[in-house]
Amino acid sequence: MRDIFKEIQPWLAAHKEFAVATVVKTWGSAPRREGSTLAVTDDLKVVGSVSGGCIEGAVIELAREVLAGGEPREVQFGVSDELAWSVGLTCGGKVSVFVEKHLAYATVENEKQIWQALNDVLRNNRAAILATRMSASAQQHLLILADGQVVGDWGAQTAPVVAAARAAYATRKSGKQEIDGEAVFLHVLPRRDHLLIVGAAHISIPLVKFGKDMGFEVTVIDPRQIFATKERFTVAPDHLHVEWPDEVLPNIDLHDDTYAVLLTHDPKIDDVALYALLRSDVYYITALGSRKTHAKRRKRLQEAGYSDAEIDRIKGPAGLPISAKTPEEIALSIIAEAIQYKRSREVIVD
Repeated sequence: MRDIFKEIQPWLAAHKEFAVATVVKTWGSAPRREGSTLAVTDDLKVVGSVSGGCIEGAVIELAREVLAGGEPREVQFGVSDELAWSVGLTCGGKVSVFVEKHLAYATVENEKQIWQALNDVLRNNRAAILATRMSASAQQHLLILADGQVVGDWGAQTAPVVAAARAAYATRKSGKQEIDGEAVFLHVLPRRDHLLIVGAAHISIPLVKFGKDMGFEVTVIDPRQIFATKERFTVAPDHLHVEWPDEVLPNIDLHDDTYAVLLTHDPKIDDVALYALLRSDVYYITALGSRKTHAKRRKRLQEAGYSDAEIDRIKGPAGLPISAKTPEEIALSIIAEAIQYKRSREVIVD
């Protein structure tokens, strides 16, 4: 849903009805992962994708049937070896797609409240899990926010669905489950990943670009005005703060979808950032420097009152070991390591 949210805004503003197709289960080398979505209007305007192109035509026809008054439907598609090759795979697989009219057009009051809450989640980059009953039901959805709030009510089934949703969120993996004998799709909607870079020197220039290419929201902090200018970046960060980290970080939500990279080599800048980061929910922290540099950093942090367990959160040396030398290579190794950490949360079930 988050992947098409921007594109569907004109339809919502115009009250133009549309159906949404969501990948709910995959087997083998399916082209798109669970949670990928495609939206279709009755006049064949389309955004998003559920297969990279190989089954889109059939899904679009199914979406039009649902829009014309049909019940929500789940359909499985096989992706042949030949079609898989055409979308960049080496072998085929299967994908199960669930199609329903978009939640914004629900007529049941409870469902309307869920859409209002979901809309707020998507607009404000909040985290949630949308549970959807795979069979037609007046109470088809339940929204579980990451802070524990639940919007909607499935009676006795609410508690087990909430428990399953929280477990799914921990792995950041959407998927179809059987809960109390009923098929339920849990669509995990994490926040947009945030790449937080302290230091605007050479490595930050390609790192910002790589982060943006990977879909991260990118923030750069550096009090040194000679470095922290938008003109230095080939791709500008989303946020550039020409301030000290301890002035900026208290105003940033350091949540567990944040990946922090410290690049200055200057303890006056890096250490004050670490004071905030080490006692936050930030998921990944790395700092540039050799093992000798990190040993000195560790001693300073111990003297500042940080425990070994807290200091152990710092990944160093920064980046995957690819023998990187140039700023571009070092930036590549760092963003690759951040992606590795991100994917390490996921539980792969064949």
